[in-house]
Amino acid sequence: MAFAVVIILLVIGTVTFHFASPWWFTPIASNWGMIDTTVIITFWVTGIVFVAVNLFMAYAVVKYRHRKDVRAHYEPENSKLETWLTVITTIGVALMLAPGLFVWAKVIDAPEGAAEVEVVGQQWHWSYRYPGPDGTFGQVEHKLISRDNPFGMIAEDPAGQDDILVSSPVLHLPVNQPVKLLLRSKDVLHNFAVAEFRLKMDLVPGMVTYFWVEPTQVGEYDILCEELCGVGHHTMQGRVVVESQEDFDAWLAQQPNFASLAEQPAGDPVAGQALYAVCSACHGADGEGNQVVNAPKLAGQEWTYLERQLHNYKDGVRGTAEGDALGAQMAGMAATLPTDQAVRDVVAYIGTLPDNRPQSTVTGNADNGKRLYTTCQFCHGPQGQGYWTMNAPRLSGMSDWYMADQIVKFRDGLRGSHPRDLYGRQMAMMADLFQDEQALNDLVAYLNEL
Repeated sequence: MAFAVVIILLVIGTVTFHFASPWWFTPIASNWGMIDTTVIITFWVTGIVFVAVNLFMAYAVVKYRHRKDVRAHYEPENSKLETWLTVITTIGVALMLAPGLFVWAKVIDAPEGAAEVEVVGQQWHWSYRYPGPDGTFGQVEHKLISRDNPFGMIAEDPAGQDDILVSSPVLHLPVNQPVKLLLRSKDVLHNFAVAEFRLKMDLVPGMVTYFWVEPTQVGEYDILCEELCGVGHHTMQGRVVVESQEDFDAWLAQQPNFASLAEQPAGDPVAGQALYAVCSACHGADGEGNQVVNAPKLAGQEWTYLERQLHNYKDGVRGTAEGDALGAQMAGMAATLPTDQAVRDVVAYIGTLPDNRPQSTVTGNADNGKRLYTTCQFCHGPQGQGYWTMNAPRLSGMSDWYMADQIVKFRDGLRGSHPRDLYGRQMAMMADLFQDEQALNDLVAYLNEL
């Protein structure tokens, strides 16, 4: 009897929690309200079955409980009962599956004239490609993907010359306009999901998947990877900005296309040498760094990382957090580089400086640090060499005191808290692993040995 009461209370509590729960769908921001309807139908079907099965079980526990001198009745077959169970189960399954099939048929049937955007996933980053004025995407080839051609564009294809390439993990879409999202992966299985759009779809290596959506609310929404794609899966986040057609067109006009990127002049180390004169006051004539003025070593660092950080300072993504006085100081210095070409030039000059290992200043248990570095190596490499594909800078042979200081800043929110610093947010999540100062020293001590 007590068991039956527990079952009944469980049913009452579950149903009450479902209707009284403060957690529900995020406000919808697309045309896919029928997906919510499909989910609610599934809730009703499974909810009715849950209540009916458990109440019947409670009834059976009481009705057929053990009683002295009462013998159990054995009935191996009951055609009538089996027929009813088969019919009811079939109806329930059909009620759950049929709406989903109708939704699926519409999700993959983009309306004629819908704009197209390509979404490219990789560990652990999103990037996007828009067709240019010709409205046609250029062809891509996976084996052509490189540091200078991250989308794998075929240079000889005229259709791709005006393709607009966006390496930022922020996707821009116009409001109230249908768009077909073409999804491809560079490496492993990913999943593109925006909760407010009610849509998600796998990115499968070697093929292009797709769905379409019409955003209906201006705003910013998180993009998540909802397929386990590796140790950094939880950090693979982006953002979709839904804006007016005018704002979208203005943003799109500022983005580079493939032809302009290909024609972009490389950094000139000779011109960069003059620009670096200001930087050398802190970072040293050879980019060796100077702990006294909190200036890290620059020589030997990945050039794409240096360019990104200089742009982050110039754009206010770094150096604007409250309490980050050193970052604010660097933001002022970055402002002395007036153009993108100036940034490329000074980074090109830094690339010519001698890469000498700095003196170690942090001591710790390197053996324990090796264990802690197991997670870090998936982005920064087993030897701390860094991976441009993962936007992860080099760690080995760099200023150890600076690395320790930056992990603390990531952990404490002085870095990675800006809404546009999505890579910084990734690192901030990982920095939470090092709440103990000794563990942090152990990690850096191990990096000194690489």
